[in-house]
This record gives sequence, structure tokens and C-alpha cells, in this order.
Amino acid sequence: MSKTAVIILNWNGEQKGLLRRYLPSVVKNTPEELAEVVVADNGSTDKSLKLLGDEFPSVKVIKLDKNFGFAEGYNQAIDIITVLKQEERRSPTGNVFEVHRMDSPDYAILLNDDVKVTEGWLEPMIRYMDSHPNCAALQPKILKDGDEKMFEYAGACGGYLDNLCFPYCRGRIFDTVEEDTGQYDLPDGQAWPVMWASGACLMIRTELYMKAGGLDRRFYAHMEEIDLCWRLRRMGYDIACVTQSKVYHLGGASLPQGNPKKTKLNFRNSIVMMWKNLPSDRYRHLIRRRKLLDGVAAANFLRRGEFRNFKAVYDAHREAEQMIESQYTVGELVGFGTAKSFLQQQFSIVWKYYKKGIKKYSDLGL
Repeated sequence: MSKTAVIILNWNGEQKGLLRRYLPSVVKNTPEELAEVVVADNGSTDKSLKLLGDEFPSVKVIKLDKNFGFAEGYNQAIDIITVLKQEERRSPTGNVFEVHRMDSPDYAILLNDDVKVTEGWLEPMIRYMDSHPNCAALQPKILKDGDEKMFEYAGACGGYLDNLCFPYCRGRIFDTVEEDTGQYDLPDGQAWPVMWASGACLMIRTELYMKAGGLDRRFYAHMEEIDLCWRLRRMGYDIACVTQSKVYHLGGASLPQGNPKKTKLNFRNSIVMMWKNLPSDRYRHLIRRRKLLDGVAAANFLRRGEFRNFKAVYDAHREAEQMIESQYTVGELVGFGTAKSFLQQQFSIVWKYYKKGIKKYSDLGL
């Protein structure tokens, strides 16, 4: 087994055209001596498995028996690759699976199924992880597939949280995405310290992934990588963005921006993440302010006639309270230190963006 496993979570990627569009770049630009490409099929109901077997025979396939969602789908896949190797054997009577013991890969890369990778994308990330043992996870520079001069919304050049735990990126603040002119590029061997790395292309030490508990399955999708990175930082580890590596992300392949379900998951999971990772007194202080600002966001949806998104914000807060009361125990949140809790900026990005008119990370003066 290679020291790195590139894991792509697939759900009906044949039907959506994503496997044929994006997987070839991963296979082509991922040398076998550096990494193994694994597709974890999340209970697809289309012809994804046949396509993988016919057109991508070098790709290892993990078959999950249902759609576990983004978070638990990756948990299932990493649990399998860190213990077992599952290979497909064809026979006249159908598929037969043989399971063999294997060594666990040192690193796993969680790669979205709508990401195109470039030549040499792996080497800078592996070198950085090898030479920085305290780095738990990192991401490359993420650009927009289809508009390759622009950063991509979900990750750009690494993520941060403001003093109310609103996420933003080096290269993207709220809906303003910057053009990449090399303004955030660093020399080989250097990386930006960040609070969170994007789940679109997240490289992580498998041992620490398991130790931290993986992605929170209760989130289902959205914000789960920020929560995981926050937990890793609470354990005392670093998160980074390695700009010498770049990939292109389509974004919105599962849920497009503005979809009410996406709105609800983002608002809901953000609140749960705050409760999980903040000291209780600080959470109680901040949640009152977050509810006020989220109410303003809901009012803006209503003003624009986006009634389903308006309702999604309120549903998100109701569900967040229910999740906190019924799905979490205090015991499971104990055991992490407070060192390096976050690279949280002591200002409101909402105020900077909407009141001060600051639209670029470089204009924040950090």
C-alpha cells in the first residue's frame, strides 16, 4: 500500500457525469509509487460501479451499502482502508470480493468527486507533511473549475473563523471571490497556517483522523471539515494551506449555492460546531449574537422572496438545539486540550465586509 490514499466519495457520479469528467485527471496525475486512488461508492443507484470496473481498472473500489452522506461516507471508507484491503475479482457468476490485511496509509486525501487535479499536485503536500510532523491536515490552493483564474468558494487558500465563528477564506470572503494573481503564493516548503482546510481536498494523517473521531456523521454534510480541523487544533496540531499544489473544484455538484437544504445544513452545523468546541460560557455569550445576525440573514432572504431559505434558517436553529440536547453527551466532548484552539481573528468579518466594505483578505491588514 502506498503511504497516501486518495479517496473519492462517489454517489451516482456516472449519471451526473462527474466520474468521466474528473476521475481521469486524478488517475493520470497520481503516481502509483506516491498514492493509491480509491473510490468509495456511497450506495449509488446508477451505473457507477460498472463504469469504474470497465474504464478505471486501476482504481480500487469500496462499496458502501447505502448513502451515508459526506461525513459518514468518508468515515466508513477510512475505517476500511486503515484495516482492510478490498479488491474486486470478476467471475462468470458475478462479482466476488476477497478481503486481505493491509498496512494503513500514513495519509488520506479526501477528494471531492468534482475536483480536477494538476500534474505534480501531490508532491508538495506530501513533502510538507513529511517535514512538519505537527501538521495534522492541509489543503492545496483551490481554484474554480471553469473559471481557472478565480479562487473557488469552498476553501480558496485556506480558511479562518472570525470572533463569532463565521468562516471565511484567504481569497474569499462571503460571496466575494478573488482572482488568483499569485498574491498568496509561497515558496516551496512554506505554507500558510490556517484554522481549517477545505473538505474539497483535505489531506490528513489517518492516525489523527481516527484519534479525533473523524468527521461528525451527525452533520451529514457541510461544516464538518471545519469542525474536524477545530478538534485537531484543540489537540495541539497545526492546519496548513500548501500553495505550491493546486486543484480545480467545480463546487455545488451535490447541493448548489442557494439551495434551502444547503442553507439549513450550513446554519445548523455552524451552531452545533460552536457548542462542541467553545467553552460553555463563551458559547452562551456568542450564541445570542449569532442568533441576532442569523435573524438578519433570514430577513434578507425574506426580503428577496426566498421563502424556503428564510424558513431554512429558523429550521436550522431549531434542529441545532434538538441535536445538542439529544445527540451529544458531555463525555464525548471531554479529553481535548485547549492549546491552539483556533486561529480565530478577534474581529467581526460581518462588520468588516458589510460596514467597512472590505472584500479581500489582503485588505484586512493581517
